[in-house]
Amino acid sequence: MSIKLLGRCSIALILVVFIAGCGSSHNDRSGAGDECSWSRSSCLYEGAYETGERDYAEQEARRLNEAQSLRMRDW
Repeated sequence: MSIKLLGRCSIALILVVFIAGCGSSHNDRSGAGDECSWSRSSCLYEGAYETGERDYAEQEARRLNEAQSLRMRDW
């Protein structure tokens, strides 16, 4: 009976480790992904842009989109 119990526990442990590993692989490394995934509205900024900030944000968004497109092509 103890061998059956040991087998079940080891399968359960493997399953838990696998699920934990899968969940952590999709996290955003910047740290903002956690709070934004729970409440997108908490990450939206409603105020005015500073001089040049809007252009920088659009340029950075284009750069990040291009980098992600390249990653998706390689995948």
